[in-house]
Amino acid sequence: MRRKLALILALMMVLTSLTACGNGQSEASSANNPQAAEQMDVLYYAYNSIPILNWDPSIEFSNGIIVLNNIYEQLLRFNADTKEYEKVLATDYSKSEDGLVWTFKLREGVTFHDGTPFNAEAVKYSVERTKELGQGAAFIWSPVETINILDDYTVEFVLSYAAPMDVIASCPYAAFMMSPSLKDKPDTWFDGGNANGTGPYKLQESSMGDEVILTKNETYWKGWDDEHFEKVIVKKVSETSSRRQMIESGEADITVELPSEDVEALKASGSVVVDVNPSFTNLMGFFNTQKAPLNDVKVREALSYAFPYEDVVKYAMGGYAEQSYGPIPDGMWGHSKDLFRYSYNLEKAKQLLTEAGIKEGELKLLLTYMTGDEAEKKMAELYKGELSKIGVELEIRAMPWESQWEMAMGTDHSAQQDIFVMYWWNDLATPYSYLYSLFHSEESTLYNLGYYSNTQFDTMIDGAQEKSATSIDEAEKDFIEAQKILLADTPAIFMYDKSVTWIKSPSLKGHEDNPAYPFVVFFYDLYREK
Repeated sequence: MRRKLALILALMMVLTSLTACGNGQSEASSANNPQAAEQMDVLYYAYNSIPILNWDPSIEFSNGIIVLNNIYEQLLRFNADTKEYEKVLATDYSKSEDGLVWTFKLREGVTFHDGTPFNAEAVKYSVERTKELGQGAAFIWSPVETINILDDYTVEFVLSYAAPMDVIASCPYAAFMMSPSLKDKPDTWFDGGNANGTGPYKLQESSMGDEVILTKNETYWKGWDDEHFEKVIVKKVSETSSRRQMIESGEADITVELPSEDVEALKASGSVVVDVNPSFTNLMGFFNTQKAPLNDVKVREALSYAFPYEDVVKYAMGGYAEQSYGPIPDGMWGHSKDLFRYSYNLEKAKQLLTEAGIKEGELKLLLTYMTGDEAEKKMAELYKGELSKIGVELEIRAMPWESQWEMAMGTDHSAQQDIFVMYWWNDLATPYSYLYSLFHSEESTLYNLGYYSNTQFDTMIDGAQEKSATSIDEAEKDFIEAQKILLADTPAIFMYDKSVTWIKSPSLKGHEDNPAYPFVVFFYDLYREK
């Protein structure tokens, strides 16, 4: 998921202190120019899509990850490089041998943006509120049966079944700690664009669907002794040409999701920093398994064999990706290169269509993808060309995310898309994030956009998630076996695992990508070299 330059420039004129541009000024010139010195404290993140869809941290389950992870905090944070859980609002934790009771010691002296103390009551309130609302990624707290306050700074989670609470407590979605004072706010408080966390930044103002401006939380528990940005602008800039222009001119400090040819050109120019990292993000094309003839596994297999995997990686992604081995991306535990992987084979595709009773020229399909994503556009065009060689007509339709989503959420499967193309990245840093969210049976559609259902698969991944509380090794084996079931059913084309490429101003320092928190920039860690 994921406008206009004139609006950005107008904002810069009105809010002169909110210019996120270093403009290559020297330390001396900044010292002699108070306005320039002030601008050094502003960071500009040119994002490729809507910065946030819902200000309620219990509900937001989309792009808002990039904003909320700077306003709110979790008990723990997962470090994808070390595979360890860093202490944030918790200072220590332990679990019972059976994985059913988890105890967290909490950080003292922390307050929310409104001055309310952070304590065990806040933890209990935050988790129970998210569970009660039952929206977004609230499912992560499903194992929690009761929350006991042992003292002001000790909280105990009693689970109904074993689950990895450290994974859950570090989730980039729905694990945010909120002030108990929210109980006194009306239901529409978040709808008005409000926020109240413990994080280093407070919400200053926002334009829903377009821009968010953050300002530093003066009472942040880590303090502000070192160099930090006092303000942050996160702006939706859909056009890739505009994002490139802004980063080259110094108007923006950091951006992502530029086409590979732009990345190569920027590398060659040497005018910006290009930082390429592995990610937990992959692209999939979900077959409408409830719509004929895609309800026939042979047809889905045929369409998977007709996909030009190598060409898509090379030409659509410019080499900044690799063909997927199933739904779990490389680098995430549960990924296995021993799994079956489709290869491009038009003869095999034609044979399977014949076996399914599909005559050449009979099959017409609709593929939808998000407007503005050049890689998805190129992928779709390459795929359309290959399908035409076997007599399959593919309509490719770029749609705003909201429209693409609306079509997919309909109850009449015959009126829906045939192939829904979407990137997925983790909520929980576990294979369950991909297997449960995208393929577990659902009574009403959330993210299972192939409308796939297999009870054997459901039982296996649910059991593996429980095992992960006590034995990651045993859980991983079951997750891999479950993927074998999934691949045999072929509910999606597993296209590629992508790299994330950050384009940054040379003066921006301190940025380190963490694929467990996709596209999140932890603004507090950054500073501008003067």
